[in-house]
Amino acid sequence: MRPAAWLSLAAAPTFTVMAAVTAALDARAAVTVCGPAPAPVSGMVVMYVLMSAFHLGPWLQRASR
Repeated sequence: MRPAAWLSLAAAPTFTVMAAVTAALDARAAVTVCGPAPAPVSGMVVMYVLMSAFHLGPWLQRASR
Protein backbone atom coordinates (compact mmCIF):
# COMPACT_ATOMS: atom_id res chain seq x y z
CA MET A 1 0.00 0.00 0.00
CA ARG A 2 1.32 3.44 -0.94
CA PRO A 3 2.10 6.02 1.77
CA ALA A 4 -0.68 8.28 0.48
CA ALA A 5 -3.19 5.49 1.02
CA TRP A 6 -1.98 4.97 4.59
CA LEU A 7 -2.25 8.70 5.18
CA SER A 8 -5.85 8.74 3.95
CA LEU A 9 -6.65 6.00 6.48
CA ALA A 10 -5.13 8.05 9.31
CA ALA A 11 -7.50 11.03 9.03
CA ALA A 12 -10.74 9.56 10.41
CA PRO A 13 -9.23 7.97 13.55
CA THR A 14 -7.18 11.11 14.23
CA PHE A 15 -10.26 13.35 14.12
CA THR A 16 -12.19 10.85 16.27
CA VAL A 17 -9.49 10.96 18.95
CA MET A 18 -9.38 14.75 18.75
CA ALA A 19 -13.16 14.90 19.24
CA ALA A 20 -12.97 12.60 22.27
CA VAL A 21 -10.13 14.55 23.86
CA THR A 22 -11.82 17.89 23.23
CA ALA A 23 -15.10 16.60 24.67
CA ALA A 24 -13.31 15.26 27.77
CA LEU A 25 -11.45 18.52 28.33
CA ASP A 26 -14.61 20.57 27.77
CA ALA A 27 -16.54 18.41 30.24
CA ARG A 28 -13.84 18.81 32.88
CA ALA A 29 -13.70 22.57 32.34
CA ALA A 30 -17.51 22.81 32.48
CA VAL A 31 -17.49 21.44 36.03
CA THR A 32 -15.38 24.36 37.21
CA VAL A 33 -17.56 27.01 35.57
CA CYS A 34 -20.04 28.77 37.84
CA GLY A 35 -23.16 30.15 36.27
CA PRO A 36 -25.51 28.88 33.60
CA ALA A 37 -24.98 25.32 32.49
CA PRO A 38 -22.68 25.19 29.47
CA ALA A 39 -23.60 23.25 26.34
CA PRO A 40 -22.72 19.56 26.65
CA VAL A 41 -20.87 19.61 23.33
CA SER A 42 -18.81 22.50 22.05
CA GLY A 43 -18.52 23.60 18.47
CA MET A 44 -15.04 22.09 18.18
CA VAL A 45 -16.32 18.63 19.12
CA VAL A 46 -19.00 18.85 16.44
CA MET A 47 -16.42 20.00 13.91
CA TYR A 48 -14.09 17.07 14.71
CA VAL A 49 -16.97 14.56 14.50
CA LEU A 50 -18.00 15.95 11.12
CA MET A 51 -14.42 15.90 9.86
CA SER A 52 -14.13 12.29 10.99
CA ALA A 53 -17.35 11.39 9.16
CA PHE A 54 -16.22 13.14 5.97
CA HIS A 55 -12.93 11.21 6.03
CA LEU A 56 -14.55 7.77 6.41
CA GLY A 57 -14.49 7.16 2.63
CA PRO A 58 -11.19 5.26 2.51
CA TRP A 59 -12.27 3.09 5.47
CA LEU A 60 -15.59 2.28 3.79
CA GLN A 61 -13.83 1.41 0.53
CA ARG A 62 -11.42 -0.84 2.40
CA ALA A 63 -14.25 -2.55 4.31
CA SER A 64 -16.22 -3.18 1.12
CA ARG A 65 -13.39 -5.22 -0.42
